[in-house]
Amino acid sequence: MRLRLTPHETSFYDMFAGSADNLVVGARLLGELLAEGADPRVTAAAMRDCEHAGDDATHAIVRRVNQTFVAPFGREDICRLASELDDVMDHMEAAAKLVALYGLDELPADAGALVGVLERAAAVTADAMPRLRTTEALDGYWIEVHRLENEADEIYDRLLAHLFDGTYDVLTVLKLKEVVDQLEAAADAFEDVASTVETIAVKES
Repeated sequence: MRLRLTPHETSFYDMFAGSADNLVVGARLLGELLAEGADPRVTAAAMRDCEHAGDDATHAIVRRVNQTFVAPFGREDICRLASELDDVMDHMEAAAKLVALYGLDELPADAGALVGVLERAAAVTADAMPRLRTTEALDGYWIEVHRLENEADEIYDRLLAHLFDGTYDVLTVLKLKEVVDQLEAAADAFEDVASTVETIAVKES
């Protein structure tokens, strides 16, 4: 790690950790959405609260960047990471909102597998954020998120094949595809976060 001769603002680490913890809550809510007897409207409302909390956290990080003389790492990287964490929540919230909006009582089984991937990605991301302080031992994190994104791609392909195999009517196919597209986009967004963390770690090593 590089020797730092100038003190820098350290609250960014706690703010990133808070954003990632919020993703864990959001992913858990998606899991609850798939539970038998769940009310999609209740879950969508809770997800909306998480999305608003994510927006607030992102804005707070950007404000802190503008107010800080010496940032812990590149300002562009700080803003990019904050935005990408927010993107994950946006996609998860959009999926929950669509389920409630369309009144979808049941999702394909592989949708649950895709949500499971998001829950694991959220957990490893939340575990990694506090370690940005040293940028050490983070390689396992981005390797795992890349692996999870590949797993999500495979599940997504199976979901598409199932949606178009004649099981559902055309209108239901369109509705379900919007939902699974958002879930897959959330997995991609987790990978974007991991790639940015990798970039930061390389720069700071």
